Amino acid sequence: MKASDVVVSCLENEGVEYVFGIIGKEVIDLADSLSKSEKIKYIPVRHEQGAAFMADVYGRISGKPGVCLATLGPGATNLLTGIASANLDHSPVVAITGQTGLEKQHKNTHQYIDIQRVYEPVTKWSVQVKAAERIPEIIRKSFRIAIEEKPGAVVIELPENIAMENVTTRPLAVTSLPKSVPAAVSLKQAAQLINASNRPFIIVGNEIIRQDAVKEVQMFIDQLGSPVAQSFMAKGILPKGHPQNFYTFGFTEKDYALHGFEEADLLVVIGFDMIEKLPSEWNKKKVPIIHISASAADVDEYYPVKAELIGNLKLQLPLFLTNEINTKRWLPSGDLKARIEESYSIIEKAGGNSSLTIESILHAVERFQTKETIVISDVGSHKVSIVRTYQPVQANQLIISNGLASMGIAIPGAIGAKLAAPEKTIICITGDGGALMNFSELETAKRLGLSFVIVLLNNSMLKLEVDTMEKKFADSFGVTFSNPDFIQLAEGYGVRGKKVTNILGFEEMLTGAVNAKNEIVLIDVSM
Repeated sequence: MKASDVVVSCLENEGVEYVFGIIGKEVIDLADSLSKSEKIKYIPVRHEQGAAFMADVYGRISGKPGVCLATLGPGATNLLTGIASANLDHSPVVAITGQTGLEKQHKNTHQYIDIQRVYEPVTKWSVQVKAAERIPEIIRKSFRIAIEEKPGAVVIELPENIAMENVTTRPLAVTSLPKSVPAAVSLKQAAQLINASNRPFIIVGNEIIRQDAVKEVQMFIDQLGSPVAQSFMAKGILPKGHPQNFYTFGFTEKDYALHGFEEADLLVVIGFDMIEKLPSEWNKKKVPIIHISASAADVDEYYPVKAELIGNLKLQLPLFLTNEINTKRWLPSGDLKARIEESYSIIEKAGGNSSLTIESILHAVERFQTKETIVISDVGSHKVSIVRTYQPVQANQLIISNGLASMGIAIPGAIGAKLAAPEKTIICITGDGGALMNFSELETAKRLGLSFVIVLLNNSMLKLEVDTMEKKFADSFGVTFSNPDFIQLAEGYGVRGKKVTNILGFEEMLTGAVNAKNEIVLIDVSM
């Protein structure tokens, strides 16, 4: 068989369900091979960035690498933002790009750039296939690298002359990654540190979700009894009403949970990704750290590790609890939890909010959500409001880009989410700026027959930048624009939409939208 057939056989062997991409001349052999697959559905998209975002969110929700495809040159560079975003958010993604034949790469050749080197800074591994016989081992290694902690993106560059070669190789067996636990002496040392402390504060991060360790972490939290703060991407690890839930930290302003950190005499940090917020911004008092993760700590003066537990979280936390760990119930001063709830508008006031604000919109979404609801947040001012105010029912129900924090992820992300979890209700919340970056993917979604809700916050500006500039300069520049009629634009894609100007209209529209099982609904919210 030809080498491109081997690539597809290897992808099937890895359990790949979907490949998102755009086909160009240099990948037509691979496209031909994909057309014959009975296990993989190829999904043509409208822009390669959208393909990468779809693969990213599909990977986060399914727990296995999302796969995307692009041709050489501009196709590969169009993938770049989405691949970098997946890598910094630790989403498992494998991308395959075409490339001109090896015999031409020493020349200035049409559309040729060194894709492997372009992607090296933004991936866990970037590799060119130089011999067709090596395809099975390259693909097996790529999927292992993409999924192992910390997960991320891998890019495989396939020259067109290699794709056409005849080979006899077969896929390699898929084996599970090894899972380790800390040594008993390390667990005991960490338990002793906790028992010697008076005011430990627990910090939880997204690695807990990736390792399916939410229940184990909740057991640890209940045993210790101390206050807990969650990173942006870890929201939902504790339910809204949990007495130890001090909500989210990682904000540029009004990061009230940090008052609790400063009163603590020990920070127990579980599965936190430094890409979300560096310790220098949340541990200025250099409170001692117990680091619990699958990966070794990145130590600096603001992350003073006194004990380090390295291993699979799902396995090590129950072992940790076999040590005698004393309950450490305490509360930060000043009724901090109530101050956070008030400042972040977490608790809806009696009678609700009759005005149309981002907070009233988020409270409405909360009322309609169930355990089968996933919210996708785009990037912008509304993302800050979402991570402050909105409380998902459980973990991995709020998808946020917080590493690269790239605008445009919401609509293609909703496609990836719906394919990964077709039985769930998907609500994507986006600003007008982020929406228009990948609005064309509505055609992809309609072609696939998907259903989800788009809440489009329409204010004709990049509000986060407007607010930031006005605070610094008392004015703003270059961050406002005019918009098309989003309802007419959506209708052009066959999507039903309606503009709302008050909260009652939004609630009425949302009610119908979440119950619409076979269509995409756009709610244009005039802010």
